[in-house]
Amino acid sequence: MQRRFILKLAAAFGAAALFGATSVAFADESIKVGVTGGPHAQLMEVVKTVAAKNGLNIKVIEFSDYVQPNAALAGGDLDANSYQHEPYLQAQVKDRGYKLIKIADTVTFPMGIYSKKFKTLAELPAGAKIAVPNDPTNGGRALLLLQKQGLIKLRADAGLKATPLDIAENPKKLKIVELDAAQIPRSLGDVDAAAINTNFAMEAGLKPKQDAIAIEDPKGPYVNILAIREADRNKPWVAKLIAAYHSPEVKQYIESKFGGAVVASW
Repeated sequence: MQRRFILKLAAAFGAAALFGATSVAFADESIKVGVTGGPHAQLMEVVKTVAAKNGLNIKVIEFSDYVQPNAALAGGDLDANSYQHEPYLQAQVKDRGYKLIKIADTVTFPMGIYSKKFKTLAELPAGAKIAVPNDPTNGGRALLLLQKQGLIKLRADAGLKATPLDIAENPKKLKIVELDAAQIPRSLGDVDAAAINTNFAMEAGLKPKQDAIAIEDPKGPYVNILAIREADRNKPWVAKLIAAYHSPEVKQYIESKFGGAVVASW
């Protein structure tokens, strides 16, 4: 009798152990993904829905600036982020020593120049104040856009990280005002024009196709990306995250929601 009880007890423990192992093997994975407010946050909510169907649970963490999402990722508070283009990531890796890598392209947000005072760039007066982002990559991007529009000319070797010091020709003596990228929409009334990243422009209620007085060519180096820690590159959830972002559902959402202001880049 005692022997049979022991055998039953052992069998029960064995079944429980097997069930526990099976539960772990088939358990959903959970990750935290950082985004900036506006389109990046909206897109990640769609990605979250798609990923959940494949056993990947995403918690979306929203930030209000460009600095914290990489700091949080490098520090282990996030598993991935989706808010920056590759030149910005490369600059952060170089300047701050982050061991972060790109795993996939996402979307492009063509930068625009906006004004509450003028309807065309030609109307800008001499000495006009032009706000640009104060981080090296987006500031350089804004200066390249101003150069493309014929307002300034940069030194030939300025590259993607051009600064106001690289301006070689400035016929209208424009005054370049460097501000935090997220703050520029709120400062638009204080300057004559401003180069604004599209995610922040849209968050502020601006419509790039309608409101920008000049806009960047979407075919350029500023494609946004998904980034992770280098040590996580081979984790199973990475492929699931990429597949969810590159899904037909996300592409359809981009095309129907943003009217060309955001472009799928995969």
